[in-house]
Amino acid sequence: MSKLNITEDPYLVNKGLVICRTIHPPHTFGIFYGENPLQFSFPLVLLEISTIIAISRLIRYLLKPLRQPRIISDILGGIIVGPSVLSRSKRFRNFIFPDTADYALKNIGLIGFMYFLFISGVKTDLSQIKKAGKKQWYIAIFGVSIPMLCSLFIGIGVRKSMKKELVKASSMLGLTSEFAITAFPVIYPIIRELNLLSSEIGRMALSTALISDVIGIQFIVVFEAAKQGEEKSMYALWFLISSFLIGASIFGGVRRIMIWIINATPEGKSVEQIYVVFILLGVLVSGFLCGLGGIEVTNGPLWLGLAIPDGPPLGATLVEKSETIVMDILMPFSFAYVGFFTDISSMYGQWSHLRPIFLMAVTAYVVKIVTVLFTAYFLNMPFRDCLALSLVLSLRGEVEFLIFIHWLDLKMITRPYFTMLILMTIGVTAIVTPLISIVYDPTRPYMIHTRRNIQHTASNTELHIIACIHDEENMPGIINLLEVSNPTTHTPFFVHALHLMELVGRAAPVFIDHKDDQESDNANSQNPIHNALKLFQQGRGEENMIKIHSYTSYSPKRTMYQDICKLALEMKASLIILPFYKDQFDRRSTSTQVVNSNVLKHAPCSVAILVDRGLGVPMRQSIHHFALLFTGGADAREALSYADRMAANPDVSLTAVRFLSHNGEGDNEMEKKLDDGLVTWFWVKNEGNDKVIYKEVIVKNGEDTIAAIQAMKNEFFHLWILGRSQGVNPVLLQGLTDWSDENELGVIGDFLVSMNSGTTSSVLVVKQQILRGQEPSSISFLEKFTSCGL
Repeated sequence: MSKLNITEDPYLVNKGLVICRTIHPPHTFGIFYGENPLQFSFPLVLLEISTIIAISRLIRYLLKPLRQPRIISDILGGIIVGPSVLSRSKRFRNFIFPDTADYALKNIGLIGFMYFLFISGVKTDLSQIKKAGKKQWYIAIFGVSIPMLCSLFIGIGVRKSMKKELVKASSMLGLTSEFAITAFPVIYPIIRELNLLSSEIGRMALSTALISDVIGIQFIVVFEAAKQGEEKSMYALWFLISSFLIGASIFGGVRRIMIWIINATPEGKSVEQIYVVFILLGVLVSGFLCGLGGIEVTNGPLWLGLAIPDGPPLGATLVEKSETIVMDILMPFSFAYVGFFTDISSMYGQWSHLRPIFLMAVTAYVVKIVTVLFTAYFLNMPFRDCLALSLVLSLRGEVEFLIFIHWLDLKMITRPYFTMLILMTIGVTAIVTPLISIVYDPTRPYMIHTRRNIQHTASNTELHIIACIHDEENMPGIINLLEVSNPTTHTPFFVHALHLMELVGRAAPVFIDHKDDQESDNANSQNPIHNALKLFQQGRGEENMIKIHSYTSYSPKRTMYQDICKLALEMKASLIILPFYKDQFDRRSTSTQVVNSNVLKHAPCSVAILVDRGLGVPMRQSIHHFALLFTGGADAREALSYADRMAANPDVSLTAVRFLSHNGEGDNEMEKKLDDGLVTWFWVKNEGNDKVIYKEVIVKNGEDTIAAIQAMKNEFFHLWILGRSQGVNPVLLQGLTDWSDENELGVIGDFLVSMNSGTTSSVLVVKQQILRGQEPSSISFLEKFTSCGL
């Protein structure tokens, strides 16, 4: 260790201008040399990182059942390591967070905030402001202006008990505007955690917050200029000039470079690593330039992020390569940075000074909720949706923390004020987030009273189908399934083909209706999925048997089902077709499994899952051999109704096998009557069709059922059709339920997929629509509240 030689300048020592402090070298030889690793800077930083992250993760685990968002656990972790809890002990503070560690901790924390705002800017699409409707504009304007005015009136009323710095006009503007504005970077991650991105409220909240942010930026610029102009009016002018020059350089010059990078990147390829490195370096450079111009350093990274086009290839690549390390490594330092400024003990005896700011903040928060609620209700939104939207737009988080730190730097507030504002921010978000889950259920509209399934759709009416497509590999199977489903001029199909794309590199989900899309024909022709659909429709278009309407949805996998269900609801579809995929190593695609499971749970119509293992290959045979396994229940009846449509196709040969329990054991009388009625109708209808074969098999347990199915392997079938699980006699599956691991296919469907592994036999599993009021027994309110859905 090295120490300062104080004998060289005794004058400074006598004046008290020299502080003797041990300097920590970066490297240690280890405890075996008798050295304490914590006396060295680098091991100390590693221990600090581990401590902060470990505490935050533990709190997140403990708060997860209470539906608390990630930001609450992260900021509580920062507060716990700060002077309010652990660092209140001098021994702990000197052991892990000595004074010499403050410099590194605070600077890394500030860098974390810079990259957080940069990523938020990359994900933000400013063009969404142009697409926002009148509702969003009215809600944003009233939701900012009215709380701001009410907070200002309170501030004027209690200004006599406020400190001199806070009474200034610039400070009042800063306080009231911050309390009233909703920050887009704050509500986006919370909405994503609540799986509301693709919901109506989620989309409206994001676009409204974006407008609110644009309004807020204007107030922030005025506030900063006024603050700098308090000392000398020319400083305000220089601030505005610096802001204009840096903003123009980023949005005028840097954005053109970003567009050039995108154009230079081949379609379907990732952006070259050298560009990514320089852009991430540009985050630090933009912050440095803002610091030179007297602008808050985090503004530069935000502007740089906004200048980068969201989505693939550039935006998606930047987010993929940087988000994990920023959110999981750098941001814990940022929250620890906030936590070390938060000292609850500093508030003792300060209530008389804190009360005015407390009243202003509470007034703004409450008035904002009420204003958004009544504005949305006046615009004819359902009351529950209005309440949910008002709660979402009241969320607080990282942007507020950063603003409070900036106020500390400006000496506008002191540590007691800062601590109170941090605790209020945490309190609002911690209370509001679980309330959103209770008030708003995005799946509520999908459970309807109207029958929308194949069984109850008249044979001489148009059948609306939602065909979901993840990639090009799904196309042949979907097209061939539609082909053999026997669309005719009397029973035409209206297919709504939905191309599902994972949302990467952007915040707001995008839903594109290609009928209204302004893309050029050349651009459309380069899309193989839309091109294949167009060619398929043209091949059958003259007979007007199949109409195809194409859509593309960009949304997270966890909320993709909301776009599917919403489209099915709006188009009054009777069937949703989903692809099921396993690769050559028989590994299940977890992403499609998430989508399929959620659609099965919430669909407003029937659902069919297609396991394509050869159905997508053009069939050269004149006759396609299909097998229907009828195990009873609503799902089996839906499968039989679908198979009946196929049986009318002259190129289809159908073998229908009904499984019955020995002596009727385990039969539900009502289900049995419904099964008997539909099976009798099917047999009478197809009695004269020599391509339809009907059989009945008596079984005693699941083992007999599997044996009967295996015996059918002697006859080759291109497609196996069956119901999923609803209403099946449990005797038919006895002993099999613990064997299945693919819940979305049901027990028999899972067995067929395993049995036919490596063959060209495809499987179609059908689930009939569940009407509202006929759902399986619902879980209790407490179970809903404590279930870990975040």
